[in-house]
Amino acid sequence: MPVSTPAANAAIWFTADGYDPTRKGINGRRVAGESFLKGFFAHAEVPEIVSLAQSQADHAAFADIARANGVTRSPRAVRLDDPARLAPVDVVYYPAPISATECWRRVPHGAAAWALCGITHTTATRHVMQAIFDLRSAPQMPWDAVICTSGSVQASLRRLLELAEDHLAQRFPGAILPTRPLLPVIPLGIACDDFRPDPGVGQALRARLGIGPQDIAAVTIARLTPDEKFDPLPLFLAMEAAAAEVGTRQGGKLHLILCGQFRDPVWKDMFETAAARLMPACGYHLLDGGDASERKGTLSGGDFFVFPIDNLQETFGLAPIEAMAAGLPVLVSDWDGMKDTVTADVGFRVPTETPRPGLSNYISLRHLGGTDSYLQYVGQLSALTRLDVAAMTRAIVTLATDADLRARMGTAGQARARALYDWRVVIPQMQALWAEQGAMLAHARARGGPDIAPRDGGLIPVGPAPDQMFASYPTRFAPDGRRLCAVPLGLRPGPRDTLTLRNYAARRRLLEDPARIEAILAAFAAAGPSGATEAEVAATTRLPLSVIARIALWLLKFHFLIEAA
Repeated sequence: MPVSTPAANAAIWFTADGYDPTRKGINGRRVAGESFLKGFFAHAEVPEIVSLAQSQADHAAFADIARANGVTRSPRAVRLDDPARLAPVDVVYYPAPISATECWRRVPHGAAAWALCGITHTTATRHVMQAIFDLRSAPQMPWDAVICTSGSVQASLRRLLELAEDHLAQRFPGAILPTRPLLPVIPLGIACDDFRPDPGVGQALRARLGIGPQDIAAVTIARLTPDEKFDPLPLFLAMEAAAAEVGTRQGGKLHLILCGQFRDPVWKDMFETAAARLMPACGYHLLDGGDASERKGTLSGGDFFVFPIDNLQETFGLAPIEAMAAGLPVLVSDWDGMKDTVTADVGFRVPTETPRPGLSNYISLRHLGGTDSYLQYVGQLSALTRLDVAAMTRAIVTLATDADLRARMGTAGQARARALYDWRVVIPQMQALWAEQGAMLAHARARGGPDIAPRDGGLIPVGPAPDQMFASYPTRFAPDGRRLCAVPLGLRPGPRDTLTLRNYAARRRLLEDPARIEAILAAFAAAGPSGATEAEVAATTRLPLSVIARIALWLLKFHFLIEAA
């Protein structure tokens, strides 16, 4: 296990959208994020657990998840608008590819204030592709990292970076680009023990579905949408083509169990209609993938696992790893992450092919220009992605008719999952990366230099201070050093009631605590008709001058203050 030092730790940038499939909806990145937190809490050897979040609600949610996973010490909460408090932690773990925004957020504190570590999930969206391009023009540093969950994803990100760099070199001849971020390959992990098969549960499921002892059940757990996961028709064709031979050699019937959820109800009818037409000789069973007991029964009652992905949305494929941990042989497409995870001893990979260069440019351009949505984009490319149905048929027949092979592959899959993909072995790899990033930071801090010095936060080009971008809008800037005096209230509402009338709370943002506003107004009023400067009130109230100046502007706006004569 890694040495427990601050350099091998990372603050977790937390938002429920990245980690909570129960609240935000089941999808791959949230399931992976939830599993990562479980693995981190169980296996990371760190001196403290730190959350970085937008709101107290997010910090509280993070602490709740920690407690639910057996963490007895309270996490240290750092507000996202006060990241200087991250120290001594040197790395921020972000639940997506690191964004330019996070690089800019670091600028006022210095480029070596902390390192950023993101991770790939789906990389086919316009948002992610734009984010990778923006990263090369943002203040990204060589100690930042984007974890690539597979070699294929690493290759695709490298190509995106090359294209961005080619454009920048043409646009700005002679410009020297900074070093790219680190792009290590570290797989997603699972808690293997969570997927131990339960023979009793599996037999109960088979009995409920009418799957006999001689029958063979191919199973999958997936989001059931041809838009974002896989087109089921090639699988149906292969199942039907295999059914007769399996019946002859095995003496039983082929069944397909789909455990998942339909994001769009239209696909439920499509799946059922296509299954009835294309594989009438096979059993078709649909289970609710949102039900943990159904997922358990599927992995415990199946004979082999199928995952015929043909979609760019997929980048790794957690489901086959889970199936391996459950002791099932796997039949997958030869596609991105599964090229790394599924070896010949644990299952079969079905050859795939996509359009040759030049044939699909128009699809990307329609997506880029907004003519086609993301779902239309990946759906059209899926329609042009071939899985070798004949090869899939042969693999189904082989798995269905060779119980000894299934047993050997299942045993090998369990061993592979534990050796390579259990969080027990993945978390230390992540900590080693964080330690490497920390060492790079230490070196940069020791050498110093203008490239890592803090910069004026008001001069960030993608979000400058209003006084920089909008200097021409007002009559003038609020002058410094003027004397302000209080206006008698008479019968009008005071600051607290005015705040209520204005209802800033509707946007969940108050300028300042009402009691503090009233105290500052009282301090100005105590100065009498000659008034007081903001600096004098700051000295009286012992509040920061910047706070006094902002509140004074609000009090001036609503005529609680005026400039002294």
